[in-house]
Amino acid sequence: MATRHQVRQSVISLLYAFELNSQNNVFVDEILDEKKIRNEQKNFTLNLYHGILDNLNNIDETLNSFLNDNQITALGHVERAILRLGAYELLFTDTPSAIVINEAIELAKELANDNSPKFINGVLDALIKAKK
Repeated sequence: MATRHQVRQSVISLLYAFELNSQNNVFVDEILDEKKIRNEQKNFTLNLYHGILDNLNNIDETLNSFLNDNQITALGHVERAILRLGAYELLFTDTPSAIVINEAIELAKELANDNSPKFINGVLDALIKAKK
């Protein structure tokens, strides 16, 4: 059974693939099969993925307000995907904020450049503070 961390890695992969080819959702099953995401974890993955896509404009507008001179579209694909996942979980789920932040930082350490963990932590932390 896949861990929640592996599920989040899969969501990042799905968001990345979506950005490269939003017209074709064939990649969804391929990515989930490749990462051995099944059953309840598959449902959790798809709920996160579709939740992000369904709320993408709202998520991006919210993130843009914390990005100073940048826009979400100016960021790298991976950083953008991690921020969108983190923002979605903070805004639309009951996942504790400490878990969301920790997962986002770990994903950034694994998948993004060296400066990304601090950057992502700062943006999501600002979002949490504004939400309170």
